[in-house]
Amino acid sequence: MPSVNRSPLVSMRDIVKIYPDGTVALRGVSIDVYPGEILGLLGENGAGKTTLMKILAGFLKPTRGEIYLRGRRVVFHSAADALRNGIGMVHQHLALVPVFTAYENIVLGLGGQELSNAREHIEKLMEETGLRVRLDVPVEQLSFGERQRIEILRMLYRRVDVLILDEPTTNLTPIETRILFQALKRLRDSGKSVVFITHKLREVLEIADRIVVMRRGRVVGEVPREKAEPKMLARMMVGREVFLRIEKPPSKLGDVVLRVEDLWVRGDTGSWAVKGVSFEVRAGEIFGIAGVEGNGQSELVQALTGLRRVEKGRIILLGRDVTNMEPSELYKLGLAHIPEDRQAMGLILDMSVAENSVLGMHRWPRFTRRLGVISWKAVTEHAKKIIEEYDVVAPGFRSPVRYLSGGNQQKLLVGRELSKQPKLVIAAQPTRGLDVAATEYIRRLLVKLRSMGHAVLLVSADTDEVLQLSDRVAVMYAGRFTAIARPEELTEEKLGLLMGGMEVVKAGQ
Repeated sequence: MPSVNRSPLVSMRDIVKIYPDGTVALRGVSIDVYPGEILGLLGENGAGKTTLMKILAGFLKPTRGEIYLRGRRVVFHSAADALRNGIGMVHQHLALVPVFTAYENIVLGLGGQELSNAREHIEKLMEETGLRVRLDVPVEQLSFGERQRIEILRMLYRRVDVLILDEPTTNLTPIETRILFQALKRLRDSGKSVVFITHKLREVLEIADRIVVMRRGRVVGEVPREKAEPKMLARMMVGREVFLRIEKPPSKLGDVVLRVEDLWVRGDTGSWAVKGVSFEVRAGEIFGIAGVEGNGQSELVQALTGLRRVEKGRIILLGRDVTNMEPSELYKLGLAHIPEDRQAMGLILDMSVAENSVLGMHRWPRFTRRLGVISWKAVTEHAKKIIEEYDVVAPGFRSPVRYLSGGNQQKLLVGRELSKQPKLVIAAQPTRGLDVAATEYIRRLLVKLRSMGHAVLLVSADTDEVLQLSDRVAVMYAGRFTAIARPEELTEEKLGLLMGGMEVVKAGQ
């Protein structure tokens, strides 16, 4: 923990960032980074965290403000310029060449003296940091955790003093997260500075020495880890009291609503993405599917909702075989789908709030008049009901959905889907990219649906979310279920092994 007598390695003063369209991302932010510390930069999506660090790493230029490095004012003209000055950033979406090996990716762009004894130097870095990767294996054959370690080793090989990590645990298993945290602590102890960007309270409390909280483009608080508490940090992030634990009454199980039998589904490349998956979801329960993204969850959801062809196996909804049935027919039978990407799959951003409130339902009898003409009065009344019932903050019914915040877009989408009076709700990554308050709202809503007797299939890469909300949990790895268990039967260590395909359990069925 830096003392008040130590000089900061980096000082950012009164940083303002206004984009060409007039969006104000940063409103006079000042922040210090000290040598030998892990700084947690905490805030909801859209708070300005990543924008601020992209400015420090040379990817963006500030509209106003100054950056000081070791007490000297600097102006970075590019990311390469910042890297030459010892500042490197690993982005949430990694930028590696898939067909190159780990070693080739680490040294990519270097030449001459920089390549002298490169392999020996990299192996020494792996030994010192614990960031081990298989150097001669193509990146496309490595796990996401290994790919991330490659990006960090690239930065360290270029001798960075400040390492910026943007949401680094998004696609990691719990075990990979633990390996990463151990490595970051070693880097801190060696004198490096680490900036850890996140919106996850538990992680920042575990890894950071000092926590800076941002909200709506401003710094709203700074606290040493030993004085930080989850409720305090959540309040600073959102601006109000947030309840982080969702009360879940005992479940009252009903009949089987969804039965999946030996399902096989191909991915976009033609290879098997779902391999013989079988399970049931009953009325009055939340059946959660956990796993690192990219292990067949998306293809499974698409098959269940009629968006991807089933090659083998059966899907039984309310006792009826609906395998490869059209989405519109599935909706009429009682299915609601909250897709994993609300902007790409759930909403049309340039259409109005009212239009999006009936998307996929606009031909239903209650929204049409004679000759199939849309009744805009009925559509507007429906939109008004969703806005009121689901607390959607919107400028008006005619406003394009793109002007709503991510949380309000998700509330509109959820409200539309639940207005179908579904028997089964398939919720894929329902709180991805949402702030703490919107996350709390959506999670409470899913539990409420379950208590009302609906069947809920929850697919999430957030292990806390799955374990907290689900009555039973399936863990998916490489297209198969490695476990079906009750949450209380899964420790974090066991869950990490299952998500990595290291163990098979068939408890709690």
